[in-house]
Amino acid sequence: MYSERAGPFNIVGPRRVRRPAVELEALPPISTVLLSHNHYDHCDLATLRKLASRFDPLVVTPLGNGALVRSAGIRRVEELDWWQTSAQAPMPITLTPAQHFSARGPFDRNRALWGGFLFPAGERRIYFAGDTGYGGLFHEIRRRLGAIDLALLPVGAYEPRWFMQPIHMNPAEAVQAHFDLEVATSVGMHFGTFQLTTEGLDEPLHALDEACDAAGVARSKFRTLEFGESMRVEHPPSA
Repeated sequence: MYSERAGPFNIVGPRRVRRPAVELEALPPISTVLLSHNHYDHCDLATLRKLASRFDPLVVTPLGNGALVRSAGIRRVEELDWWQTSAQAPMPITLTPAQHFSARGPFDRNRALWGGFLFPAGERRIYFAGDTGYGGLFHEIRRRLGAIDLALLPVGAYEPRWFMQPIHMNPAEAVQAHFDLEVATSVGMHFGTFQLTTEGLDEPLHALDEACDAAGVARSKFRTLEFGESMRVEHPPSA
C-alpha cells in the first residue's frame, strides 16, 4: 500500500504517518501478491496498477475480490474460499479464516470474503493472519493445517474495545493467538503506518511488551520490527 491516504481516490481517509520502508522502485521482482481483503489500507488500486505494470504478478485473494483487482490492470487473479489452496501460485498457499469484514463503500459490506494465508518459505511455514479479531479460528488453523514456524499477527487498531474487539485483536489477544497456534515465533504487525483508531501510534508496542511479560513470553518469541528492519528465523524447521 503505497498511497498517501487509505481511502477513495487517495483523497479522503487516514493519511499515512510513515513512509514505506522500501520504495516501490526498489522492490525486487514480484511473482505473487497475497491480498487479504478489500479495505483501503490493504487493497490500494493505485499500488496494484503499478505492480501490474512492472511485474504482471498473480494476485491470490479471497472470493469476491476478483473484479476489483482486475480493475487495477491485474491480468491473473485466483480467488479462494477459506481452507482452499492455490492451484496457480508457485507454492501451496492456503487461505485461512479471519474474524473481520469487507467493504469499499456504504452498500457493499461483506460482499467479498476476507482472510489470512499460510504458505511455505523453503522449509519454514509462515502464517499471515490478515486483519482479524480474536476467536477460536486460531485453534482451528493449528488443528487443520499443522505446525507453523512464523506467525505475522496484527497488534494495532484496537481501541475503543467496545467497537473494535470483534474485528481487531489487541496485543494481549495476539499473545493468546500465539499460544493457540502453538507457533515457534510471532511478529506483531498492523500498526504505526495509518492512524486508524484512538490508541496512540506507539501504544501497541508498549501493550505488547506488557502482554508478553504477563504471559511469560520471551521477546525473542514475539517481537515487532522497526520500519525497514528484517529478521532471520533461526530455529529448526517444522518436522
